[in-house]
Amino acid sequence: MHPTPFDHMQRAVDVVNNSEHPQNKIAATIAGEDFDGSHYSVVHTNFWPEIIKGRIGPDTRIGNASGTIHAETACILKSPCTEGASIFVTDPICPNCAKNIAEAGIRNVYIDHKGFEKDFLTRRREFFEHMSLAICEKAGINVYEIRRREERITPILETAANRAVHIETPVELQEAHSSFVDFIAKQERLREDTPFAIGFGHERAKDRTIALIAPTHPVAGLSSRLDSDLLARPDGKYSYIMEPVNRLLMNAARLGIRLDHNHLYSSRLPTAREQVNLIGADVHRLHVGNLHDARDLSAYEAMRLLESKRVLAFEALEDVTT
Repeated sequence: MHPTPFDHMQRAVDVVNNSEHPQNKIAATIAGEDFDGSHYSVVHTNFWPEIIKGRIGPDTRIGNASGTIHAETACILKSPCTEGASIFVTDPICPNCAKNIAEAGIRNVYIDHKGFEKDFLTRRREFFEHMSLAICEKAGINVYEIRRREERITPILETAANRAVHIETPVELQEAHSSFVDFIAKQERLREDTPFAIGFGHERAKDRTIALIAPTHPVAGLSSRLDSDLLARPDGKYSYIMEPVNRLLMNAARLGIRLDHNHLYSSRLPTAREQVNLIGADVHRLHVGNLHDARDLSAYEAMRLLESKRVLAFEALEDVTT
């Protein structure tokens, strides 16, 4: 008999106190189906990667980002294939995790009812109610409150099962026939001023080496033309734009692609949060097209810190080898 939603939620609750975070202990479980039809579940708390904890310390900001990997993102990065999966979280999701969940193709979000009683939500309620839920609604994601003891699930947000979600700039998969350098050069010519990321990796479903190309774009369900006012108005540290490196990581999980960590590229310097997420994915080197181009100044602050502590290396395009 397959585990129930209450079982999956319980797994997250059982490990949440293993989180080393002193204030915000959060855990999540992803449950889904792999390409061969087998069922899997992955559980994780929010955490500091060992290399950040050891070389930088848990209390140091990395640009405008903390050094923690959020529990939801940690589960996505560890999952074999997230398309159509469900995620069970001890606390309401932040907008950045909502974006990652949407990009990873996750269909359902279940939140433990006790998460709505915590001080963390009191401080973040506006972001959850006005941004995280808006992202989920646009992306066609269902959100539920779950009560384990009563075995009761209450809808917070439900979307039509057959609803088509607008993806303004889909990720692309191409056969990786040429060298990494030549492939990048071709994409740079094609995309001009659009920031993008590329990863070579192994696509398990078709057992082939593939190039995954992820341009920046609005969150799933949003349109640059129809939602221009919303996209141009960041909400504090959050925006409705999905950055290329995060797209690369989330879609690799969605599509079951094992990225080759020696063949990852970003056309510009990633944001501080993207840099932290790369480390959470065990990446320690990134090739960058233009190290003098970034979304904001925090990206440079993060790069200087991570390079000085030998946590993440940034290599210019001319240093890329095949």
